[in-house]
Amino acid sequence: MTLPYLLGIDTGGTYTDAVLYSETQGILAKAKALTTRHDLAIGISEALGKVIETSGVSVEAIGLVSLSTTLATNALVEGQGGRAGLVMIGFGPDDLKRDGLADALGSDPVIYLSGGHDVHGTETPLDLSPLEQALPELSRTVSSFAVAGYFAVRNPAHENRVRDFIRDHCCLPVTCSHELSSKLGGPRRALTTLLNARLVSMIDRLVGACEDFLTRRGIDAPLMVVRGDGALISATEARLRPIETILSGPAASLVGARHLTGLADAVVSDIGGTTTDVAILEGGRPRLDADGAVVGGYRTMVEAVAMRTYGLGGDSEVRIDDRSMNARIDLGPRRLVPLSLAATLHGRPVIDILERQLRAAHMGRHDGRLAVRTGVPDHLAAGLAAQETALFARIGSEPVALDQLMTATSQLATLDRLVARGLVHICGITPSDAMHVLGRQGQWEREAAELGLRLAMRRKNGAGQPIAASPEDLAGRIIDRLTRQSAEVILSAVLPEAGLADVDPARSLLIDHALRREAGIVRFSLSLDRPLVGLGASAPVYYPAIGDMLSVACEVPADADVANAVGAVVGRVRATVTVFVTSPEDGVFILSGAGDGRRFTDEEKAFDAARERASAGALEHARQNGSVDAVLALVEEIDAPEIDGSRKLVEARFIATASGRPRLAHGE
Repeated sequence: MTLPYLLGIDTGGTYTDAVLYSETQGILAKAKALTTRHDLAIGISEALGKVIETSGVSVEAIGLVSLSTTLATNALVEGQGGRAGLVMIGFGPDDLKRDGLADALGSDPVIYLSGGHDVHGTETPLDLSPLEQALPELSRTVSSFAVAGYFAVRNPAHENRVRDFIRDHCCLPVTCSHELSSKLGGPRRALTTLLNARLVSMIDRLVGACEDFLTRRGIDAPLMVVRGDGALISATEARLRPIETILSGPAASLVGARHLTGLADAVVSDIGGTTTDVAILEGGRPRLDADGAVVGGYRTMVEAVAMRTYGLGGDSEVRIDDRSMNARIDLGPRRLVPLSLAATLHGRPVIDILERQLRAAHMGRHDGRLAVRTGVPDHLAAGLAAQETALFARIGSEPVALDQLMTATSQLATLDRLVARGLVHICGITPSDAMHVLGRQGQWEREAAELGLRLAMRRKNGAGQPIAASPEDLAGRIIDRLTRQSAEVILSAVLPEAGLADVDPARSLLIDHALRREAGIVRFSLSLDRPLVGLGASAPVYYPAIGDMLSVACEVPADADVANAVGAVVGRVRATVTVFVTSPEDGVFILSGAGDGRRFTDEEKAFDAARERASAGALEHARQNGSVDAVLALVEEIDAPEIDGSRKLVEARFIATASGRPRLAHGE
């Protein structure tokens, strides 16, 4: 019997990629389309339509569809997402000071409720009255809720009651912290839950766009999503727990890099439009970050690849500091819509704006900058302040020049807030524009890129001289800066593995001498102990120079542009469930996790029950995620020291992991 074909999708910040893959023939077809953030279905339909038509494969022969995405990662890196209401049970305002929770919360509302449990699951009475009073107003100004209870991983009853109360009184999505992690550490679990709540609408729209396309084309196959550790989960699971998809794209790229290169040991660097993601392959598997993924400066409780994500990509903002004798160029971390892309999408009006600014006798502060709505649904604009609403109303679906939009300096901060909410894009010069001016990329409108660089050239350095002699000169300096910053972020990712976490490559004089190959009596050099794999659509134009700067062999596989989509279809389902046993007093053993708490008077019976619950839970979770042949592994960690000559159980952890292939339609 012929094995079904596998359809892989990767939705990034700039492009949506698709591949049609056969386990016996490899990649049959691949295609790209611009990611249409205002309506993800457009870009997804275009990419998938192209790949199906190019391959000539019948849709009835497609047995699995798998999706990876960088949208959640990009949103956290750029500080974007919906407005969420945080409900804290048993916590107080001082708890916001831990684990960056206050910074992550920003201006989003928080409600404190009395309640929660202790480490053994014993409750403090829950008081819902503050939530009852606040909910009518909150339900109109937030797009989702996050609920975090004290020791909810030991007893989730209060989180469940709050979730049910909110669902009974409004129709907004609710995320509970115990659903995302079984680890202790309430504030960090609350942070993870808050970020999850902000991502719900984004991932829901993405999954919905994929499902709509599959339905329209008559593709009756399971839809899977790549999790941050490279495993596959069902689309239903991804909708409930979108935080699991942070680092989904990077995780898929690692799986894809291994598959495309055959390398078991490598440093993998994936450059996209918004971010550069760096991770390590060791023994053919991605290294995982047991302490939780760090994205956008926040350490979450999501187990994911040990990936370092940096706000550096082809669409990174070009920032020019002209106060020094030689103007300094820096890139990122914010993504802009490249002027060349803006002109491709919106046509002549973009060129007209740039030409008008170039004709002006004097340089304007906002030259080369435009604003345009992202086109996301109107309800995501809920909760805007009056000045934000007024500015947002003046921005439409066609780009408007900032020099005409901004009437006061204070409005810059207002505009930044609209960008952070994902409501507005800023258009400006980026490395992608520089590449168009240099003739190394040509998919977008070169004229707009050159006009943008000519506007930037009007700036003077500290010596009163133009910062560049020509658009090509400035473009070359921007790309040189991208090469250098890329080398620095790769080193930032790998130095901690060598015990040098305190070394900042951007500030180290020795690293600066080594990267510049500074001549002198003492010559410094550095390299990596394994190959560098460059991934991403622009990897062939960027990574040879980066590998040369790092004095390392650099491999850019032939299908580097769709490595994420390849990784999406060659992954496996994996589910892990952890169950705990503690002893609050002699002869009493409390089982908690993955269900209601149970009390035992016999330790071995408690352990047997924990093994059974963890194993059954992992197998069931894997089955719900579409696995057909899950294999179980059980790890036991028992902390029971000798105290005054007698054994004392502190905590026993039973960790069951079930993994297997996803179910294929029309196949096995």
